[in-house]
Amino acid sequence: MAATLLAACSGDSEDEAQGGSDQQVNIVQPGAPGEPSRSLSAEEAEEIETPPHTDADVDFMQGMIHHHAQALVMTSMVRDRAASKDLTILARRIEFAQEQEIEIMERWLTTRDEEVPDAEDHRNGHGGQGLMPGMVGHEELVKLAEADGRKFDRMFLEYMIRHHQGALTMVGQLRDEDGGVEPEADLFARHVDSDQNIEINRLAGLLAQVDELPVRSEDSQVGPKRPAHLAFAGGRPLICVLRPERQSR
Repeated sequence: MAATLLAACSGDSEDEAQGGSDQQVNIVQPGAPGEPSRSLSAEEAEEIETPPHTDADVDFMQGMIHHHAQALVMTSMVRDRAASKDLTILARRIEFAQEQEIEIMERWLTTRDEEVPDAEDHRNGHGGQGLMPGMVGHEELVKLAEADGRKFDRMFLEYMIRHHQGALTMVGQLRDEDGGVEPEADLFARHVDSDQNIEINRLAGLLAQVDELPVRSEDSQVGPKRPAHLAFAGGRPLICVLRPERQSR
């Protein structure tokens, strides 16, 4: 069981100015459900081993990279299709958060000598078979790409809420498989759970008033719309984007 470090500073400001000679660190081990926490001695704390990561942790990180990447597919459509200014702002926030989390997951896998999904893995992750919870099928992505204005806004919000709920399901599956015990895996899973819940509430709030949301100005529209052809952008093969079909010769 992981121990929590709580720094408890004692003494007055004069002691602190002299180097904090009276500072002490309380090491607290959380108790099991229904049991109190207890303070540990330094010797006891040194004997606590950090739980190793598990196959469930690896599967979760690899799967969530695919899952986040599809969210980026959908947010990449917003700029030249959405009617609502509020939606474009929220989509950019989602984009930024998911890009950062993909980097965290890639780093987690790399430092543990586990495989980081490559472009081909990612392509298969978007296929019609074995889609992870909440993921949008290819036909639905095409419909989203072909929509615009209020229709696009509503469809995007509905799809993204479902997508985020799928991420919560994946966190639950991790716990069911006894994963997320390793401290960093646990911390990241908790972050995903909290962040996705917050964003679901924001998305649901926009969906409830989608027909009344302020419309973007003409100069904020970026077009023409990109056709619904899934390909991989150069540089970061994990990120799937919409790109024009090649012109026939």
